[in-house]
Amino acid sequence: MIGISLIAVLAYCTATMAIAADDLYRAQAIVTGQGEANRIIGFASALEDVLIKVSGAQKLAGDRRLAAYKSNAKGFVRAFSYHDQMSGTPTRDEQGTRDRPYDLIVDFDEKKIDDLLKVLRLKPWLSHRPILAVFAEMQQGPKKYMVTADADQAAIQRQSLLAAAAKRGMTVVLPSAAALVESSINGAEFGTMTSSTLGSVAAQQGGEVVLIGRLVWVDRELGWATQWQMDWQGRTHRWRVRGVTFDSFAVSRSMKPSDAPSAELPRFYLTTVIRVSEA
Repeated sequence: MIGISLIAVLAYCTATMAIAADDLYRAQAIVTGQGEANRIIGFASALEDVLIKVSGAQKLAGDRRLAAYKSNAKGFVRAFSYHDQMSGTPTRDEQGTRDRPYDLIVDFDEKKIDDLLKVLRLKPWLSHRPILAVFAEMQQGPKKYMVTADADQAAIQRQSLLAAAAKRGMTVVLPSAAALVESSINGAEFGTMTSSTLGSVAAQQGGEVVLIGRLVWVDRELGWATQWQMDWQGRTHRWRVRGVTFDSFAVSRSMKPSDAPSAELPRFYLTTVIRVSEA
């Protein structure tokens, strides 16, 4: 099963499966019950996520410098609310109420977050974030398919990808199954296609940058061997990752030098490798 551990509000999705890169100063975490102790833990987790989301600096994940700030994460919070993950499921007893899982949705104070980023020698990424058109082919044994905006076969992978993008404040679009057929894009030919070849399909979905991925399940590694490619400003970037699961590998690898003056460059390989777990 592919577990969706990357928390996101999938209601941001439009009919074209795009996720709006809004609410940059909002993050969320899964907590048990609505008690203060677990809420404080949730605040700490959400603070790290919002700092990465606002700055685009994935290197902040697990950064030891954040420990002191996470211990006082409540001081950065402007407002919070809960969403009951079991909404509609009757509460049977008091223990069930206390153990009920919730999405803790946290709105952070923009100035305080910006000031903290400044202390960390980072800046908010407030300029336009390119819309990423993802073309990902998955192969597990004899089964091979594309992750599309509408095919049932790729529903779980699609949700994981969209959740990863939303968590990092990115907008992602996927091709529809019909668009792939109309463009004669199939598994046999996909491996030889380039970003320029897929550009017209990406444009139809509103994509501005094409990310091409191929993921092959490797039994002995209990994970996926992945290959990725993206063209940006006249350069082709290629990279590989092995032994990963689908839902835990969101935005990674910085493209933007820390001293680059242009805020228009993506800070990362735009939601590059999205961890994939066995279906």
